[in-house]
Amino acid sequence: MTVEIVTFGCRLNAFESEVIRREAEGAGLADTIVVNSCAVTNEAVAQARQQIRKLKRARPGARIVVTGCAAQTEPATFAAMAEVDRVIGNDDKMRGDAWRAARTAFDADAFGLGREQKIAVADIMAVREMAPHLVDGYQRGLPRVFVQVQNGCDHRCTFCIIPFGRGNSRSVPVGAVVDQVRALAERGHAEIVLTGVDLTSYGADLPGAPKLGTLVKKVLRHVPELQRLRISSIDQVEVDRDLIDALASEERLMPHLHLSLQAGDDLILKRMKRRHARSDAVAFCNEVRRLRPDIVLGADLIAGFPTETDEMFQRSLDLVEDCGLTFLHVFPYSKRPGTPAARMPQLDGRVIRDRAARLRAAGEAALARRLQAEIGATRAVLIESATQGRTEHFIPVAIEGGVPGEVRAMAIRGHDGAKLTV
Repeated sequence: MTVEIVTFGCRLNAFESEVIRREAEGAGLADTIVVNSCAVTNEAVAQARQQIRKLKRARPGARIVVTGCAAQTEPATFAAMAEVDRVIGNDDKMRGDAWRAARTAFDADAFGLGREQKIAVADIMAVREMAPHLVDGYQRGLPRVFVQVQNGCDHRCTFCIIPFGRGNSRSVPVGAVVDQVRALAERGHAEIVLTGVDLTSYGADLPGAPKLGTLVKKVLRHVPELQRLRISSIDQVEVDRDLIDALASEERLMPHLHLSLQAGDDLILKRMKRRHARSDAVAFCNEVRRLRPDIVLGADLIAGFPTETDEMFQRSLDLVEDCGLTFLHVFPYSKRPGTPAARMPQLDGRVIRDRAARLRAAGEAALARRLQAEIGATRAVLIESATQGRTEHFIPVAIEGGVPGEVRAMAIRGHDGAKLTV
């Protein structure tokens, strides 16, 4: 056994775990478990700690390294755990020298000295550039793979700890992204997802300040062999006209967007320090649906933000209908130490959980309506495995057989409440 990676959190972490595997194995680490953590909620941090204890019980002889956003924001918390041998920062985890330093320390067996010797976490806010990382370890022909084009965030939403885990916004140059996408398409990957922390801030730090829409158009123009391009979660207030135009005109850009909405009440949005009003969100959804009538929209929504009244919550609940959302990612509000929202009047935990459950129920009903509406349609289904594929709208399809990576036209005949059936 060499290096095992346990990943928590977002798609970006999933991409970065593949880079970590390559760099850690290249450094010669053996019998090592790397926990790539998430810090978006208190629960995410607690889950990482619980998993670390479980991993150590199962494999007492393995070295355990913790990295990711929680390691960046709370290094002392993890260094204090007896099970942890090393804590590596979020920028450092992408660099081979950090893993070579870990191997040197492990070989010297120096960690009986105390928690400080475990910590290798630099100042993430000092990081200003972003090197492209081509993941050549993806299994050839894997149906869907990710390309990281951006990291960090310059905004300071009052509930969010992530900028302190990821640093300020920085982007991969357009040419380097195009080269990565071309290399992956030539390896047989049918669908590529562009991903980042604040994806629609892409390019502001690059010469000429190219926008995300510019990047998307150049990828599609210069990599004609790419079958499908998808973009991950975006902040709709930052969407540029080129991206709107690409959605309207480029069939290879998938008709599916996941939006960072967070709430549907204007006062709560203001207290969150968001940069849009409720009417902006509704107008954006109406506009993209006018240009791409079959588009499917998902959204992040927070339930139980401090000071949220029943009436304010109802306006968030109504967004599911008013914006025509299909996929919901619901976050019960989590008080993150050091954020402005943590100092606001908090709601009772039972109220937060109840509102999150109501949002999830609304999301399940919206998905059921979409599944029903798909019956009779013919969709281009990307085969993910022998039993599942996904439509261009990212809706799962139960299938029997098929070659992973193949895109096949399929007539939708029904659904089971969670997946389409053919």
